[in-house]
Amino acid sequence: MSLPNHFELLATNGTARTGRLTTPHGVVQTPAFMPVGTAGAMKGMHWREVRDAGADIVLGNTYHLMLRPGAERIAALGGLQTFTGWNGPMLTDSGGFQVMSLSDLRKVSEKAVTFRSHIDGAKVELSPERSIEVQRLLGADIAMQMDECVRLPATRDDIERAMRLSLRWAERSKRAFESAPDGNMLFGIVQGGDIPEMRHINARELVDIGFHGYAIGGLAVGEPQAVMLAMIEETAPALPVDRPRYLMGVGTPEDLLEAVARGIDMFDCVLPTRNGRHGMAFTRFGQINLRNARHADDPRPLDEESEWPSARNISRAYLHHLVRSGETLGAMLLSEINVAYYQHLMQGMREAITAGTFETFQEQTRAGWAKGDIPPR
Repeated sequence: MSLPNHFELLATNGTARTGRLTTPHGVVQTPAFMPVGTAGAMKGMHWREVRDAGADIVLGNTYHLMLRPGAERIAALGGLQTFTGWNGPMLTDSGGFQVMSLSDLRKVSEKAVTFRSHIDGAKVELSPERSIEVQRLLGADIAMQMDECVRLPATRDDIERAMRLSLRWAERSKRAFESAPDGNMLFGIVQGGDIPEMRHINARELVDIGFHGYAIGGLAVGEPQAVMLAMIEETAPALPVDRPRYLMGVGTPEDLLEAVARGIDMFDCVLPTRNGRHGMAFTRFGQINLRNARHADDPRPLDEESEWPSARNISRAYLHHLVRSGETLGAMLLSEINVAYYQHLMQGMREAITAGTFETFQEQTRAGWAKGDIPPR
């Protein structure tokens, strides 16, 4: 490897792994779930709640922060951690996902992606070099290479074209990152859609280039879960054992459990806060819809055994009232409950891997979800 390693593999249980990733702003215990603070803020949550819930690291979005308030402005104000008050490890994506999600506003060329800003329509160019520059200005502990993500299903030709372009952009991203401070990291991103051959080629060539860690991108973009898991099984064994593996944009609690079983170390997803804003709670009983009338007269909490105070102490009746009334507090409470559940799930997986009981943990967790919510009163 041409780059230093900041990851220590602590234990394995089958294919599942637990480890420690050291960043300039602190240590990340893996498997880790990164709550998503797209524009430098966690929707509906204060940073202290994110920290208290157990998150070691969060994610910021290069594209959105570049447009507003601007990377240069954030740098002048001390970097993203100082600007936001998070003061912990932070990973920034490259803007590559917006190549897909904002497809009606952009044009892709060998040189760069040209956007029309979704804010004011201004023309913006994002090249691999500019993406790395922005991420360095933001002060990210972990930066991501610029890539092109394609939505599935897609043709083989389109998947291969995007994969090859992403490889060329990976080389340019690494060159642009060469002068970054010691301790900061750059991850490569394995693309290749749902074609195993493409995944193998991309993984092998990225490893030859050499990165601090490796992400699996281009999944959870329209394909069934079985396809996503199959692509993880194809890709993870091709990545270095001693480097962190990050599955981008995933996912549900079940996705996390299945992906950790296949050797993934890091995740991010908007689901905990997005679903919280829509009245949905993630719990050990599975997902609970607080909009349902069954909760209207129920004085019991979501989960009387939860370690998180809002899940343990606030009645279902009150949560139902807040959600049905459109009160902001309902979205805030459910968002923190969901983020706390995700972190509790990750902690349980780390402990089970260390103890050599991960398979039992999987079975017990699935059984709890399958059993479902407590009976109505």
